[in-house]
Amino acid sequence: MATSIRLALETEQRLDFLAAQTGRTKAFYLRELIERGIEEMEDYYLATEVLERVRKGQEKTHSSAQVRKDLGLGD
Repeated sequence: MATSIRLALETEQRLDFLAAQTGRTKAFYLRELIERGIEEMEDYYLATEVLERVRKGQEKTHSSAQVRKDLGLGD
């Protein structure tokens, strides 16, 4: 899938330099950055959404004491 993005000039220059110094393409490094970083981004943004729902009382929560009791775990 083709996707285009605009980068800040400094970021583009750094990417150009890295590609030139290593002989790899800019596309290689952009793919690497996305693949390595997407899980972190998902964790952060999805957790932020859940936290907002918890704060608004829209997400059910359970105390650790109740979970232990429900699972039959003693103190």
